[in-house]
Amino acid sequence: MDLLYFILLVSILIFIHESGHFAFAKIFGVKVLAFSIGFGPKLLRVRSKETEYILALLPLGGFVTMLEESKQSEPLAPEDRRRTFEAQAVWKRIVIVLAGPAMNVLFPVVLYASVFFEDKEFLVSNVGVVLPGKPADGRLKPGDRILSVDGEAVGSFPEVQALVAKSVGRPLRFTVLRDGKYVDTTVTPADEVETRELDLVEHVGRIGIQPNFPSAVIGLARTDSPAYRAGLRTFDRVTAVSGRRIDRFVDLTEALGKNSGQTVVLTYLRPVDVPRALGGLCSIAVMEPGAVTVTPLPRSADAASPHMEDADQRAADVLLRFGLESSDLYVAFVPEGSSEWKAGLRPGDRLTHLDGFPQRLFFSLEATIVRGASERHELKWTRSGEPMAGVFQLRKEQWEDELGQPYERYVFRTAHWLPNAPSQTVENPSRLLYAVRRGLEETGAVIRFIGVGFLRIVQGRVSLSSVSGPITMYDIAGQAGAMGPTYFVWAMALISVNLGLINLLPIPVLDGGHLAFMLAEWVRGRPVPRRVREIASLVGMVMLALLMLLSFRNDLQRRWHMFVSEVHELVP
Repeated sequence: MDLLYFILLVSILIFIHESGHFAFAKIFGVKVLAFSIGFGPKLLRVRSKETEYILALLPLGGFVTMLEESKQSEPLAPEDRRRTFEAQAVWKRIVIVLAGPAMNVLFPVVLYASVFFEDKEFLVSNVGVVLPGKPADGRLKPGDRILSVDGEAVGSFPEVQALVAKSVGRPLRFTVLRDGKYVDTTVTPADEVETRELDLVEHVGRIGIQPNFPSAVIGLARTDSPAYRAGLRTFDRVTAVSGRRIDRFVDLTEALGKNSGQTVVLTYLRPVDVPRALGGLCSIAVMEPGAVTVTPLPRSADAASPHMEDADQRAADVLLRFGLESSDLYVAFVPEGSSEWKAGLRPGDRLTHLDGFPQRLFFSLEATIVRGASERHELKWTRSGEPMAGVFQLRKEQWEDELGQPYERYVFRTAHWLPNAPSQTVENPSRLLYAVRRGLEETGAVIRFIGVGFLRIVQGRVSLSSVSGPITMYDIAGQAGAMGPTYFVWAMALISVNLGLINLLPIPVLDGGHLAFMLAEWVRGRPVPRRVREIASLVGMVMLALLMLLSFRNDLQRRWHMFVSEVHELVP
């Protein structure tokens, strides 16, 4: 199957490339003698009035043969002289030569658009989580429905992200629907610098909100709370309150916040570990259903009615009177032998402080730890209400990729368990325009990435060992094809841009070399001397051969260990 995927990918890209040359040659009236996909023995030949269409055995290239007087052994008919390639104006010849690489660069727009066209729905413009310390903290609340940003109506979360991303440092007016009321607030997006591969740096506006709502998974900080005495436990997922279905934790706090002391029935699902699941191959938990009755502590007479206030007050009221909260800061897994384990942290503990600062979200705590991974951290937590503390430092992981590039990272492997609730979606109002716009953006990003890659190689900041050839392309085609049509389309788009840009390199035997000669002719007012072109073509062939040898060597080096292991399997 890998060979089939490779042939399919290469054949399509060659067809697209040669079709560019062919189409514009026809448009300008140039006589096309042959249009071939592949080299070598001909598998299929179809003859039209003046063009022979060929499908050849080796799918590693293709060509369009146009009528050129200099290559004819016999005199041309008068009507054919004006149809030769040389007889065309310089700008027409430039367009014909440029059309091949241009098609390879533009074809990904169609490929990417075909993928993005499948985006039929988006997440609604709800605020699910507000990250502590970020611009939106204290200005937007979980449960807010964003209606407009700076007067521009929004209906989906990607629309909000797009407006925020391009507004670094500029105050934005948000109109939101909060607890049935329209509220205006101003948030200034922070400048978040994102460093990508090849040292690419992007400045993106962020305000610190996430669209997904945490599900109603609870944590119990104390064993003397009404919820604990009723039989609830940390990591129970509440599914209903007195028959009312509950999905999100904000729905749970809203339902319980209205309670003034009445007994309620809470239905829940409890994760129960299955010992040695599948013979010990994996860890599995099954969700066991249950129900309890809980009578909360009465609300004090001078306390405000929390269901008339914001979500934070409702959550605080529910914690005080029921003794339950979100499981966000409760530890579900600690790797044995890790630095956190050695510090005394165990599953079920509730994280409270990091380096002396109180914590509100596991996401923020984890980000802070990873950001200061090389430092020792003091962590505080409670276990059944009892305070505990410990000091730890993350371990460094180091490795090299298949290109020999060194990498290192720090990972905080301690984890919590708080799945997202089912998300609300809104229909994509203009799938075609959205797909084309995203296709153009993605293609532009790939062109920039590959262009910077070329520059980094010239600068010596990226090793020549990163240059790949047909063997790597074969592997990519096979892997992407096995993963499904979407991955295959993405791989084809990336390789298409690569081929298009490589063909534009000013090497005489490539399209870029021909373009260089024609641009020189345009500037000089006369063709480049034939002898100069012949020498340049010879140099270009040598350069291309060296480039191919380099790519084959790199491909073989990457696969050498696989080849050796296969030989060892065959030879006893």
